[in-house]
Amino acid sequence: MQTPTFYISRDSGDSLVEQIVAAVANRIDDKLLRTGARMPSIRQFADEQHVSRFTVVEAYDRLVAKGYLESRRGAGFFVRERASMLSSAPVATQVVTGSQQMDVVWLVRNMFRQLPPQKMPGSGVLPHDWLDGELVANGLRAISRLNQNLLLHYGTPQGFLPLRQQLQLKLAELEIAAAPEQIVMTTGVTQALDLVAREFTRPGDTIFVDDPAWFLMFGSFAILGAKVIGIPRLHDGPDVAKLAELAAIHKPKLYIINSVMHNPTSTSLSAAKAFQVLKTAELHDFIVVEDDIYCDMHPGSAVQSATRIAALDQLNRVIYLGGFSKTLAANLRVGFIATSAELAIRLSDRKMLSTLTTTEIGERVVYKILSEGHYRKHVDRIRVKLDGVRDDITKRLEHIGIKVDYRTPAGMFLWTETGVDTNKLTEKALEQGYLLAPGSLFSPHQAPSTKMRINIAAMSDAGVWDFLKKELR
Repeated sequence: MQTPTFYISRDSGDSLVEQIVAAVANRIDDKLLRTGARMPSIRQFADEQHVSRFTVVEAYDRLVAKGYLESRRGAGFFVRERASMLSSAPVATQVVTGSQQMDVVWLVRNMFRQLPPQKMPGSGVLPHDWLDGELVANGLRAISRLNQNLLLHYGTPQGFLPLRQQLQLKLAELEIAAAPEQIVMTTGVTQALDLVAREFTRPGDTIFVDDPAWFLMFGSFAILGAKVIGIPRLHDGPDVAKLAELAAIHKPKLYIINSVMHNPTSTSLSAAKAFQVLKTAELHDFIVVEDDIYCDMHPGSAVQSATRIAALDQLNRVIYLGGFSKTLAANLRVGFIATSAELAIRLSDRKMLSTLTTTEIGERVVYKILSEGHYRKHVDRIRVKLDGVRDDITKRLEHIGIKVDYRTPAGMFLWTETGVDTNKLTEKALEQGYLLAPGSLFSPHQAPSTKMRINIAAMSDAGVWDFLKKELR
């Protein structure tokens, strides 16, 4: 048997043994290595991966101990039957393609693998060398020099006050008036969405989302027992006629929308569409939840319109969400909710009942970066980098037969048409050590799709292009 293809890094914080164990286990979990398959011999594995035989022996022994492999005397190592050990399927709808089940959990799990960022054009984060690790490290060092007692207690219920005051200034630049008492800090936008959904919905209630949209919502809302319905997303926002039609039928509690730098299309809401969405929400009495996590990747209205619904509504019927994981560091889980003062108290109480307070250390780091003026220059550099590769990648994709649906002048994503089943394409890519993002995962229906999201910041690996050319020719 040929050694499975995966990436081993000598610079990783994990040992070679740990990396091999994780890589083999992941391939067995994804059924890329079938039950009963014979693993490469220790000598073959060591030679092909350029590691010592002692490393392979230890990795195989650990995989046997974990129940992934079995050792047969004189015959070698084989993939062990693990059906009885596997948990039940996730709540979210699954797409079965050949040998795998592709669902929201599948993509999230694979995003956390030890693949280099340039091998993950399906990821939703910027590569490490596009970010500024020193900026975050300096913030952490500054926090470490504070009075240690400040770092040992819980944070405050609504979050670090100086940061909320800084966010008041940031929101004012977007023409959204929000006092510090109207802002609740969260562990990223993911927690913010969960808190809002739990506050407003009960099992059986309906939540509207864009279609396509950020996939993680579908599974989390399904766990709450909510019915998730997609509103078709057009180049300038949702199909407002369909929104009104479905709202009259389903009476939704919430509508979750990316108004600016929509994931996965990088399109932005027009002023007319923003007004129509707000009027429809008032008519049918539902809350608009405006997820603006990609806010700072937008260059401003001089390049592309960027109307926030919260600016029209001033946080009466609109709940505004933001965060810094996309622009500073994925591991810096600092997000926030801006809403009415009354609702902010309720959401803060709900947060404390579920997770107590958020981590003030991270909030202090973000405050330092924002308040000292470093953040604005940092996001300017990110936008320049994205602008520097967008047109070239668009042309290269179209040259190999991948159509880009919307030619947007900003953002990190391209929403593309491949002409093939991207579930199957993704499965083949994973076998080669690349992570793609099939279109099926971005729809609440999760039906097979020929669409695919491309992260333009993660397309520098020549092997990705060679793979796509070969499979789409």
